[in-house]
Amino acid sequence: MQQSIRIAPSILSADFAKLGEEVRAIDEAGADWIHIDVMDGHFVPNLTIGPAVVKALRSHSGKPFDVHLMISPVDSFLDAFAEAGADTITVHPEAGAHTHRTIQHIKSLGKRAGVSLNPATPESALDYLLEDLDLVLVMSVNPGFGGQSFIDSQLRKIEAVRKRIDALGKPIDLEVDGGIDPATAPRAIAAGADALVAGTATFRGGPDAYAANIAALRGE
Repeated sequence: MQQSIRIAPSILSADFAKLGEEVRAIDEAGADWIHIDVMDGHFVPNLTIGPAVVKALRSHSGKPFDVHLMISPVDSFLDAFAEAGADTITVHPEAGAHTHRTIQHIKSLGKRAGVSLNPATPESALDYLLEDLDLVLVMSVNPGFGGQSFIDSQLRKIEAVRKRIDALGKPIDLEVDGGIDPATAPRAIAAGADALVAGTATFRGGPDAYAANIAALRGE
């Protein structure tokens, strides 16, 4: 059963020169979660931020920090991001040799655990993992950069993951990230998503537009 729709603006599209102000503004505009994309220039072709920045941002919002680690190997960074203030830590199956152990470690830190599926990663990667997860993140673009176009084939994957979650009967979040805007958001929701990551679509137009941008993603 789908939960209410949560909007998680990706700070990848925020003004990095005033990141704290941007996080406060997007929080006040109605964001449910703050989505933080961590890229290492190795697992994905871009570099973003580390745990020190997450820690610095923590005081700027009381909303859950939804931290997506696009780094490999990932295990050695879990403690640092947990200590920095992450609430959910999401990893890729390809980012370590033992995904189940990685999930166990995240849970041992008292954090929500997520697994992210790249466009070419099948939903079968969730076998033997799903019952231990709090979140599944379906990437509807290839990770690494903001502003990409939604990959339509991922709608079938969202539907397949939705069926798995419903069959399990656990309140696991089904999040979608990539090319989400007012046109693609309802399609992702119809396929089964109940959390949407959006960077460009939430941060365009500056702080005065953030509330309307978030409302548009909710279909309001």
